[in-house]
Amino acid sequence: MAAFPGADAELHEAAYAVVGAPLDVSTTFRPGARFGPERIRRFARAFDGYDRRTDCRFGEFVADDGDLEAWDDAAEYLRFLEGKLADHRADGRVPLLLGGEHSVTVAGVRATEPDVYVCLDAHLDLYDTYAGNERSHATVTRRALETAEEAILLGVRTGSETEWDRAAEADVTVIGPEDVASWEPAFAGDAYLSVDIDAADPGFAPGTGTPAPFGLCPREMRAVVRAVAPSAVGFDVVEVNDRDDGQAAALAGKLLQEFVFAGAGG
Repeated sequence: MAAFPGADAELHEAAYAVVGAPLDVSTTFRPGARFGPERIRRFARAFDGYDRRTDCRFGEFVADDGDLEAWDDAAEYLRFLEGKLADHRADGRVPLLLGGEHSVTVAGVRATEPDVYVCLDAHLDLYDTYAGNERSHATVTRRALETAEEAILLGVRTGSETEWDRAAEADVTVIGPEDVASWEPAFAGDAYLSVDIDAADPGFAPGTGTPAPFGLCPREMRAVVRAVAPSAVGFDVVEVNDRDDGQAAALAGKLLQEFVFAGAGG
């Protein structure tokens, strides 16, 4: 497995650690998220490692710790993944998680214990169980709220009636696609930032499991990543699959870079 391009720091000296989590067991429409970590790394090969805006060099801050290969027992896998990410956090590194389906986010949230869960997503993901599975990719926000005190969901444009009822409670804020451009963080405490690539309109990122039209443009997503990164204790980008020519993977890799530049370079 090739490392994320430019992730040249020694692990013990790095401020950020890339970890791949190719779990793909609960996808309900188009599977293939297991290819996400490798695909994101591959389509990041063309990126420059220097950011003029922040005068930041990616390779000075980031190490790639490889993939934690997945297996069929999702509950056990997520426990192991949580432990791996918690080790990075304990050693002072911000974990950068490459999915895999969105359920891997639960391990990231539990490992970093943020005050606020911030997520770019087309879907609410507020089912308590989906198809009898409490660890489904459709239950991620619900599980995140077992650790975080509140959830801020940006770009959401679909959900069941039951999910919208849950979203109306005080610990959930939903920002629709039309309002994301004017959103600014107003929360206190540490955040965990999750990017489900389907937050993007499928015209920009068709390679994902459950594409939903009328989504965000890449610049809107970048603005959110830049705004949240300085407060974030963890980051992931998930739900990239192999059903396009690399558009979704390239966007995912670039948003990961932008997270590091904004967090490390200011």
